[in-house]
Amino acid sequence: MSATLASVLDGLGPIAVAVSGGVDSLTLATIAHRTSPEPPLMVHAVSPAVPGEATARVRAEAAREGWRLRVIEAGEFADPAYRENPVNRCFFCKTNLYGAIRRVTGRQIVSGANLDDLGEYRPGLDAAREHGVRHPFVEAGFSKAMVRALARDLGLGAVAELPSAPCLSSRVETGIRIEPETLAFIHAVERLVGEDLTATGAESGPRSAVRCRVRAAGIVVELDPHSLAGLPDARRADLGRRIAARAPARLAAAPVSFAPYRTGSAFLTGGPAR
Repeated sequence: MSATLASVLDGLGPIAVAVSGGVDSLTLATIAHRTSPEPPLMVHAVSPAVPGEATARVRAEAAREGWRLRVIEAGEFADPAYRENPVNRCFFCKTNLYGAIRRVTGRQIVSGANLDDLGEYRPGLDAAREHGVRHPFVEAGFSKAMVRALARDLGLGAVAELPSAPCLSSRVETGIRIEPETLAFIHAVERLVGEDLTATGAESGPRSAVRCRVRAAGIVVELDPHSLAGLPDARRADLGRRIAARAPARLAAAPVSFAPYRTGSAFLTGGPAR
């Protein structure tokens, strides 16, 4: 751990770490727990937009490391502004998240944001600023690659290689209302396609991207170029039929197509978001 990160963490006092289940927040939680004089409080928020695997991962790391863990309801689905899915939807998501954390603790809230996040369209950072959230990795000058290297040094194993996994709502095109059944469908499709790629050996590696986008024009499954090139027409058609069979009523007639993975392609305006 760099001396700068150690200095940042030492100066925070008692903290509450917002732990989403991704590599950044899990790494921050781990280093804070192992080095802070006063054990931090880890807070994980559940909602229809959070995959169950993320929650299971947080619980597993908490048990392994002996964290103080609090699991709460994020509450964003009670917010009409969030459900309407404007381009700055993440602002309303994080506003609800940090408000929910503040209701269970008076500690300094910290997030796992890193320098790479500052170069993207992240309205959630505006919400963090309004709630006084600190970002130790940013303050210490850590990029995503440095966070992964730290995770390896900490012995976090597979956590260090986790692909980016933004919330499920990020797959829904701007302006399409966020519905729990839509997010459950998106998650099911990504699991289905990922398992199919693994079973057939078409996946290019553990970091391969699979995104199910729900757009006004239909359902689009985005894959990394290697996986997409290795998917013959017959298998695409078969997967398309299986995906359509799982679609909720409002998407029953939506066409299914495949395309190369593009970061933030569900956003129509504003800027790239993950």
